[in-house]
Amino acid sequence: PLFKDVSKLWFELQDEAELLNILNNITVSLKPFLVSQAKMFSEAYLDTLLEGEEVKTDIQRIAASSGEQIELTLLRTQTWIMPHTTDSLNELPLQYNGFCGYMIVNRDGLLLPGNPFIGVLKHKERFYAFSSKEAALTFASCPDDFVTEVAEKSKCFPELFQLLKLHQQLSCEHPSSETEPGQGLWPMPITKQEIGIQTDTHPIDTYIDKSYEWNEWELRRKAIKLANLRNTVTHSVQTNMSHMRRDHASQTWLPKDAACQNKRDNGSNIPKPQTYLAGLRGQRNAHMLKTNLTRPVDE
Repeated sequence: PLFKDVSKLWFELQDEAELLNILNNITVSLKPFLVSQAKMFSEAYLDTLLEGEEVKTDIQRIAASSGEQIELTLLRTQTWIMPHTTDSLNELPLQYNGFCGYMIVNRDGLLLPGNPFIGVLKHKERFYAFSSKEAALTFASCPDDFVTEVAEKSKCFPELFQLLKLHQQLSCEHPSSETEPGQGLWPMPITKQEIGIQTDTHPIDTYIDKSYEWNEWELRRKAIKLANLRNTVTHSVQTNMSHMRRDHASQTWLPKDAACQNKRDNGSNIPKPQTYLAGLRGQRNAHMLKTNLTRPVDE
């Protein structure tokens, strides 16, 4: 099992490396377009198009519209979720990935993030957020028409289809078996892929009971033998096979260091014999004289 987990992590690491390589290639391919766009639309040219208008960020736009809230008395036929009625307003699964559906239809696919604090519309178990109070009221007057127009608008802008997560909505409302050629919502094609499954050879650990006996007569024989052993006297015997299976301990007396004296050692130093020879280097006819220089023993 550990090797299977390691192999699974290794394949996932390869997929991540391949994905990073694809993203890197896309980034390298888009760099020339970024440079060409900067040359075509310079900052001075964009300032002339704006004509002194201030470009607001999404944070500034949401902060400006946070003071506007839906008055429930205006539309009693729809269900609205207000900020003071729930604590998990930001955790709701908003449709169109949180963008305003009214702006997508009326502004030719313009993507403006919705502000949930204005009010979240609940229609057919789906939640919709809007960028302004007017957009919310207009969308709530005929929500089904706007949902259909958003789907039609995504035909002209295919990049919005995956961004707005329309495949989850369209596949549930209009399956391929019920879709007619004249309908505006088209079904998503069914994607197929090959998947390999590896099953374990032994999903459950095997256990073999060596003492299992299926023969009834053999069980009776063992029972009689066991009953006979209980009525007999047993003796312990130590053999060559069993003498190492039991711990033995013995106590011994260590040898003691002892010494005794039975006689007295004595010794004497005798003189070293010394002899002196004279006349070895004299005349040719001279006589050699030998002198004993050994000292007497009694000295």
